[in-house]
Amino acid sequence: MKTQTTVRVDEVVYRQAKDILSQIGLSYSQAISVFNNMIVMNKGLPFDVKIPTQETQKALTQLENKKGKSFKITQELFDDLDS
Repeated sequence: MKTQTTVRVDEVVYRQAKDILSQIGLSYSQAISVFNNMIVMNKGLPFDVKIPTQETQKALTQLENKKGKSFKITQELFDDLDS
């Protein structure tokens, strides 16, 4: 049995989502069905929904502002983590 429903979403985001979904071969309706199935399988949202901690928010801000540490090679990162 199928149920028809109506949802209100931002038109710009809706069109962007439809375009992306069509590129992977899914209709908006099919994607909603996948999402609903994932909610049932996970007994909740299929991803974490959290308010970032103060530390995480600070790191995200630094990233957006291109501040903080950067490394040319992976080994430099590991060396820094070990220190």
